[in-house]
Amino acid sequence: MSGDRGVLIALTDAQVEQVLRDASGRPHPGSLLPEIGEVDVLSGAALALLGDESCSRSALRALLVLNALPPDGSWRELTAVARELGISPSTTHRYLHTWLALGLVARHPRSRLYRRMRVEDGGAQRAGRTGGADAG
Repeated sequence: MSGDRGVLIALTDAQVEQVLRDASGRPHPGSLLPEIGEVDVLSGAALALLGDESCSRSALRALLVLNALPPDGSWRELTAVARELGISPSTTHRYLHTWLALGLVARHPRSRLYRRMRVEDGGAQRAGRTGGADAG
């Protein structure tokens, strides 16, 4: 019909990705990690395996970076995590960016603070998003 006006809705790239992920019906990769147990328990094993040449040091260090964020969801500076683990800030940023893409970590919108997503925050359901309810 002539004269009908359409509705235009603008979505961010992250919102488009979320819609496509939800429409696919497949579980989000980040939703699988909580099913294998607490990250804190896995990190103890990761520390023990760092010297084992048959294991991926990169995968183990990524897990340690995730564990360096408090499980209560409080914010932590990227540089503090890097310093604690003896990993360069750029490598730490790469690991945190990966966890952010999986929805297991949130980044404060105005700083270099990161936090582990809690189940009650939506966890992996909010992949790629920054902030959170207490990001102010």
